[in-house]
Amino acid sequence: MNNKNTIIGLLLIFGIFIAYSYLMTPSKKETEAQKRKYDSIAYVQKQQRDAAIAAQARQQAITQAEKKQKVLSGNPSDSIKAVRDDLKEQMGVFAGSASGKKESYTLENDVLKLRISSKGGKIEYVELKKYKAWDGQPLILMDDDSLRFGFHFFVNNRDIYTDKLYFKPVSAGKNKATDLTVTGKDSLQFAMRLYVDASDTVLNPSKYIEFVYTLKGNEYMMGFRLNFSGMADVFDPGTKFLVLNWEDNLKRQEKSLKMERMNSTVYYKFFEDKVDYLTETKDDTKDLKNERVKWIAFKQQFFSYALIADNFFTDPRVKTSTLARNGRYMRSMSAEAGIPFSPAETKSIPISMYFGPLKFYELKSYGLGLERQIPLGWSFAPMAWINIWAVIPVFNFFGNFGWNYGIIILILTILLKILLFPIAFKTYKSSAKMRALKPDIDELTKKFPKKEDAMKKQQATMELYKRAGVNPMAGCIPMLLQMPILIAMFRFFPSSIELRQQAFLWAKDLSSYDSIYTFPGGFTIPWYGDHISLFALLMTISSVIYTRINDQMMGSSQTQMPGMKTMMYLMPVMFLFWFNDYSSGLSYYYLLANLLTFAQIYIIRSTIDEKKLHAQIEANKKKPVKRSGFQKRLEDMAKKRGYPVKK
Repeated sequence: MNNKNTIIGLLLIFGIFIAYSYLMTPSKKETEAQKRKYDSIAYVQKQQRDAAIAAQARQQAITQAEKKQKVLSGNPSDSIKAVRDDLKEQMGVFAGSASGKKESYTLENDVLKLRISSKGGKIEYVELKKYKAWDGQPLILMDDDSLRFGFHFFVNNRDIYTDKLYFKPVSAGKNKATDLTVTGKDSLQFAMRLYVDASDTVLNPSKYIEFVYTLKGNEYMMGFRLNFSGMADVFDPGTKFLVLNWEDNLKRQEKSLKMERMNSTVYYKFFEDKVDYLTETKDDTKDLKNERVKWIAFKQQFFSYALIADNFFTDPRVKTSTLARNGRYMRSMSAEAGIPFSPAETKSIPISMYFGPLKFYELKSYGLGLERQIPLGWSFAPMAWINIWAVIPVFNFFGNFGWNYGIIILILTILLKILLFPIAFKTYKSSAKMRALKPDIDELTKKFPKKEDAMKKQQATMELYKRAGVNPMAGCIPMLLQMPILIAMFRFFPSSIELRQQAFLWAKDLSSYDSIYTFPGGFTIPWYGDHISLFALLMTISSVIYTRINDQMMGSSQTQMPGMKTMMYLMPVMFLFWFNDYSSGLSYYYLLANLLTFAQIYIIRSTIDEKKLHAQIEANKKKPVKRSGFQKRLEDMAKKRGYPVKK
């Protein structure tokens, strides 16, 4: 019997082992994913190990070559040969492209003006033609002063950076011109090529890396394609990635430097997943090892430029940091990411580029999640819905008629107040009932004056509410329902490009603060600023008045906890400090909301007969209290346990 049990046990163990091995064997898809992971790690480690040494050696060689080129003493041909030999040693087959003359080529459509440089073959200048900077100058989204853009790879153990090499334009038809223009629905293509050396003095026309730019007449999105011709035997055979290096200092575009910095950072979208971003209020870095992203964007308050992979970027490293306060630039941003590449198989890598405004419908039309860069309250769905289905449509509908956005904000506020009128009516009616019960509450206060009787007082108060048919929470719940709208506006207005540089009354720009007075001599009030914003001041005054009216309506002056009344009046004053640098359009909206609330209170008060309401409450007190099924069950349980039950 023991032998039989032993055999059965061994068979079970063997069966479990076989089943475990089968179940734990990774699928083909999982195996490929694991292989990508290990290849990525190996590549990054190799890059980190070799890059510093190679870059240092390369820089030293180029420096020596430049010195020799400057000092052409003795035999000029010997000096030129020495320079060529040094570049050949350092750059290998790209030595012929390591020196040259920097030239620029202009591409222009209805909304963009671009310049492409022969050095690096990159876009070195982007101007948005339909917008201006806060000081009235052309809005230059990107320029060559701080830009670095290129690809890094290894050739014969040499570290190659495309942004340091010289490309040549492809001369085909109209592309011979240095200034190319396209309008309407037409499009144009412009190509730059980085050639491989055929000899010491001749480039090989059949071996090259090509950057192809495709620009449509009326779009901010443009095509960018990396083509490879005859390069299979040039790249190291073990190459699995090209490394994208992208760095830039974001230029200041807005009046409020503080707000612009608070709304500028690096955004990225995980491949087939959510959108994420770096912290906006401080320097931040993220190493997304073994992750894949669909796009990376350098986002400013109202504008963005993004690189969008046709497939994905891998192992991105993104970083942002704040620059000097009074400088031309406000924040520095960088991104480094791998692009899957096989020398034997890859012939072309398509990428898209977006340079343009953060307009919701414009970005949403691409179906890439780029609209997630606009802070609409994505983390809390009701806020996003309010902005997407109410605020933005109203702005766009009336904005298309050319109406002033101050008037549009007024219309929006009226529409929202009409929508919320039933809630406001219920709130006021609840406050009227509470006022009617105030004499009874005062009697309970006299009846239970001691602190140890606080629980008895609370029970008696709740019993009074129940007999009178009054819900003390009825006034609070409607207010809570309005909070998503208030917060949604707080998120949307400072980032709404529709308000940018739109004047109304004394405000020259509804997206920024409306200074009516700037303190002289650089004087600044801590937490407040160096100026007075009139809309923020008026909003604060109206909020204090609203607090006073609400306090009187609720009849709570005598029953509040110590210090609560002070806090109620302190909050609006704190708003003055918070909103002094914020969008004047936001302060204007809150001011209108308060003024319309005053009008609502007057209208509702004239429609409610408080004497009749008080009589109804007194009648409710005399009626027997109807117990709910749940309350009856609790009383039955108490009876079974021998507890007295109050009838």
